[in-house]
Amino acid sequence: MDRNRAFSVVKPGIAGEYRNPIIRQRADPWVYKHSDGYYYFSGSVPEYDRIELRRSRTIQGLGEAQPIVVWRKRESGPLSKHVWAPEIHYIDGKWYIYFAAARTDAPFDHRIYVLENDSANPLEGTWAWKGQIRTNWESFSIDATTFEHRGKRYLVWAQKDPNIYGNSNLYIAEMDNPWTIKGKQSMLSKPEFPWEIIGFWVNEGPAVLKRHGKIFLTYSASATDEHYAVGMLTADASSELLNPASWRKSATPLFKSNPATGQYGPGHNSFTVTEDGKRDVIVYHARNYRKIVGDPLYDPNRHTRAQVFTWNKDGTPNFGVPVADAREK
Repeated sequence: MDRNRAFSVVKPGIAGEYRNPIIRQRADPWVYKHSDGYYYFSGSVPEYDRIELRRSRTIQGLGEAQPIVVWRKRESGPLSKHVWAPEIHYIDGKWYIYFAAARTDAPFDHRIYVLENDSANPLEGTWAWKGQIRTNWESFSIDATTFEHRGKRYLVWAQKDPNIYGNSNLYIAEMDNPWTIKGKQSMLSKPEFPWEIIGFWVNEGPAVLKRHGKIFLTYSASATDEHYAVGMLTADASSELLNPASWRKSATPLFKSNPATGQYGPGHNSFTVTEDGKRDVIVYHARNYRKIVGDPLYDPNRHTRAQVFTWNKDGTPNFGVPVADAREK
C-alpha cells in the first residue's frame, strides 16, 4: 500500500468540507486567518532546518500555495538544530513568529525564539531578530503560543522542570511585550493520566480557543506515534488565568487515533474558521498508517489536516474523530 494514498471520498467545494490532507509532510500546523482575507500557514518541515510561510484565500488552497522560506537554521551553536513548530501571529500591527530550536551538540535542548516583521504581507519584507524568550529558568522549552484576553497578553508553552519527572509540562505567563514575559510563570498541566505518558511524559503543543464565556486550551500528549492525542484544559473567561486552580483538565483525550478512518496520532492542533466565518475548524497533523519504521520524529508523513467541528450543549467543543483522507482523482 502507498502510505501517501488516501481512502475515501469527501464532497469538495462547500465551505468547511475539506479534502484531507491539506498539506503533505507538514507537522505542527498553525493556520491564522487575517483581516486581509488570507489564511497564513506555518509548520514544521521534515528537515527541521527552516521556517516557511504560505498564504491562501482558502484553507484548501494552502496546499498549493507557494511556500516562502523566511528563516534558516544557523550552521553551528544555538539555533543550529531541530527547528520546531513555528507559529505566526499578528500583534499590534506587526507580525511575529514564535519557534523553538536547539543546537547540533545538544539536539534536544530547545529554547523559544521570536522574529518580527512590520510588512503588511509577512511573506515579504524583513524578519528582525527579537531573541530568546527568557522563562523563569533555563531548560528544554518548545511550542510557544500567545493570546490576548481582557487587555492582557499571555504566553503558553511547554517546558521541562528539572524537579518534576517527565519531558514537558504546560506553563502560562503574562507578557510585557511580544518577546518578553513578566512575573512568574504558572504550571497549568503536567503528564499524569495514562494516555499522557505513553512513550514520553509529554504535555505540549498548546492552542487557545475562546468561546461561550470559556477559554479552552488544547494540548497534545505522549509519543508522536499512534498514541499522540489531544487533551483540553478549560477556564472561565472571568477567572484569573495565571492561577492553576482556574483550569479544569479533561481526564481523557478529546481527539485521538481512529482506525476506522485510517488516522493515527492526531495532534499539535491550531484553530481557525471556515471561509464564510460561520464555523470553527480544527487544524492538526496525523498519519494515515500505524506502523512506523524507526524514530517517529523522523518519519516525514505527519500531514496537515483540517475539519469543521461542532459544539456540545454545555458549550464545550466536540471535535469528533479525525476524518478519512480524500480519495485521489
